[in-house]
Amino acid sequence: MPRAVDKNKAEDRLRRIEAVTDSDLAHLQVEDVLQVLLDRVRENLDADTATILLLDASGQQLVATASSGIEEEVRQGVRVRVGEGFAGRIAADLKPYLINEVSENTVVNPLLWRKGIQTLVGVPLLSEGRLLGILHVGTLRDREFDENDVQWLRVAADRIAIHLNSQLTATERNAATTLQRSLLPSKLPRIPGLDFGARYVPGERLEISGDWYDVFTVPSGRLCMAIGDVVGRGLSAAMVMGRLRTAVRAHALDSDDPAEVLSKVDRHVRHFEPETMATVAFGIWEPSFEAVHLSLAGHLPPVVAAEGEPSRLVNEAPVDAPIGVSSAPQRRRRVTVPIPHGASLLFYTDGLVERRDRPLEEGLAALCEAARTGPADLLCAEVMSKLVGTEVPTDDIAVLAVRRQTPSAPHKLDLEIDAVPEALADVRSELRRWLPNVGASEDDVADLLIAVGEAVANSIEHAYGPQGGKVEIHLEAHNREVQIGVCDTGTWRAARGTHRGRGTQLMRQLCDEVTIDHEQAGTCVVLRKQLSEGESA
Repeated sequence: MPRAVDKNKAEDRLRRIEAVTDSDLAHLQVEDVLQVLLDRVRENLDADTATILLLDASGQQLVATASSGIEEEVRQGVRVRVGEGFAGRIAADLKPYLINEVSENTVVNPLLWRKGIQTLVGVPLLSEGRLLGILHVGTLRDREFDENDVQWLRVAADRIAIHLNSQLTATERNAATTLQRSLLPSKLPRIPGLDFGARYVPGERLEISGDWYDVFTVPSGRLCMAIGDVVGRGLSAAMVMGRLRTAVRAHALDSDDPAEVLSKVDRHVRHFEPETMATVAFGIWEPSFEAVHLSLAGHLPPVVAAEGEPSRLVNEAPVDAPIGVSSAPQRRRRVTVPIPHGASLLFYTDGLVERRDRPLEEGLAALCEAARTGPADLLCAEVMSKLVGTEVPTDDIAVLAVRRQTPSAPHKLDLEIDAVPEALADVRSELRRWLPNVGASEDDVADLLIAVGEAVANSIEHAYGPQGGKVEIHLEAHNREVQIGVCDTGTWRAARGTHRGRGTQLMRQLCDEVTIDHEQAGTCVVLRKQLSEGESA
């Protein structure tokens, strides 16, 4: 007879375990799986409540995530610090815990004793030894949980941990992928005189890391380029990458020195992100695009590929400490790298050149051999083809290329902008690049920046209403004379207020000749100025 009883107990236990290892749960979302499992846990243990609290990103607090019988825990966002109270003790010790007196002296969540719970038993949720959270059940009456109950609850917790780990990993990967894609430029800017290309490839198992690149302009009109690699993987690395990218952009608004920008970013990270370490290469271009000022924070040097010359690493760029690597501030350095017409500059992350079976120097040599100047997108394609080929990358790879184009008509430039005040910065940037190339001195550049700015501002203000429009700017230089046309297709409105019209007066003072043609199809302002004999800007 005892054998029959033992057999029945074994079969009953097996049935109860199968209740939480049902393959039919595989198709459910994580929230639905947890609810089904908690309902089954309550039923099989004859309990009144069952709750899962998951460890938050900080690893310091447990957050009520799913519950059966005491749903208020989730709805009210209950949090318990690891090490405190009933749930916190389970998380700290990674062991089951049972109490037969629920009060403010034994638990920190007042919902439990206000609910009238008498007995609680809980176990940790572990995945490969890593704490995910805790599972606890409770009763509204005196109830003795024996060792078999605790062991069964541990089996249930293991099953729940498997579902959680699988779902959380997939969710984290999807979130990291979405975040990274949202932060990487959806399209590279179109800037006359430059051609851009880029690639991003996740590493093996398609895990996301902190590799990123960025191209942007600042109000001064200068162009900035950045590429970096945050230490770590997954959603946390992607989130840090996003904050680092924002910090670089923010500090670039205040300085034209890349070393100063990275110094401020380093200070920001050491204060707000003390666990973060990242390598960054940051460059700020001269308005003429003749050179780029470069600073490296632990990052590999870029490659310069010029026509008729072997491609080379910018080894003259000093490599300072990575971002966040030291608590002591360091004076960061920069180098100015000339970029002639037709040359390309290639930034990359270490996944492109590092391999387990060869020295880094060989990878860098292979990169220089593969890099040949030409259309930027083709340069990226060639580098990826020769350095990656058919192999599966073991690490993320980011590549950012820019080529300084040789102008087909160096004495002409055509621009089209939206009729909005913000577009004036782009116009000034283009003028700063174009005018020195046609022989304009610093004084000439200063005069024409003001004169053209007034002409464009007038078109923006007077030619169009709220619906907006376009402004075309045509620039030509012949025999040391510059002619600039600013044209729109709007219907001009009279200036509002008094003391207006000073813009036209300024244009006439700064240029040798100004003509303004108002026609039904639009207005065109033509400025002419003879360039001075001083040195070019």
